[in-house]
Amino acid sequence: MSESMTSPEIKKSASVSRSRAQPVILIVEDEAALVALLRYNLERDGFRVIEAANGEEGMLLMREERPDLVILDWMLPVLSGIEFCRQARRSPEMRRVPIIMLTAKTEEADKLRGLEVGADDYVTKPFSPKEVVARVKAALRRAAPEPADESLVYRDLVMDFASHRVRRAGRDVHLGPTEFRLLRFLLENQGRVFSREQLLDHVWGRDIYVEPRTVDVHVRRLRKAINIAGTSDLIRTVRAAGYALDADG
Repeated sequence: MSESMTSPEIKKSASVSRSRAQPVILIVEDEAALVALLRYNLERDGFRVIEAANGEEGMLLMREERPDLVILDWMLPVLSGIEFCRQARRSPEMRRVPIIMLTAKTEEADKLRGLEVGADDYVTKPFSPKEVVARVKAALRRAAPEPADESLVYRDLVMDFASHRVRRAGRDVHLGPTEFRLLRFLLENQGRVFSREQLLDHVWGRDIYVEPRTVDVHVRRLRKAINIAGTSDLIRTVRAAGYALDADG
């Protein structure tokens, strides 16, 4: 009897293990047809999908399920996508989770606002499901854990890949996933000036289209985060050329 009871338990445990190995995507969207379309395409590519119909429910699921990435609608009942982003980026547990924002808003000012509050990517409706899946894969690659035995140091700034932490003057610096990648690239190339297009290629990747103005948004967020009170500005803006982590900055 004990053997017959043990076997199903083993099978159940293995099933749970496989499920957890799948990247989990949280879709926060109130249009049921759109959720069904995204779910179908994501699950076909091997992702596990969870969903919420409003921002408040999505925030609760994000805390409980710890998804690998969030696809977030801008216009949501109860809690808007913008406020969802703000709350996620203020939370130590959620600030590094990539967020792709979906919206019918096409104005540049709206896109920049979404990026300013913490979104890592922006897709306007209507969209191709294949494009969204490609952007999800690219965002997950960019957010992959760094090697555990590496760290980078610049003056009083330390980036530790083992703990995925950044410290400045002995104090913790809280960065989103895009700002973390941007800082790493600048740390690895101290003193070199990179144009917006070069930063897009190296930090965002060539397989995804992002507007050059997006770089300015993330540089401002990075600069605000690392230039804490009593420290110097480590990022130099070179007019008509780009940005550098400059020893003379």
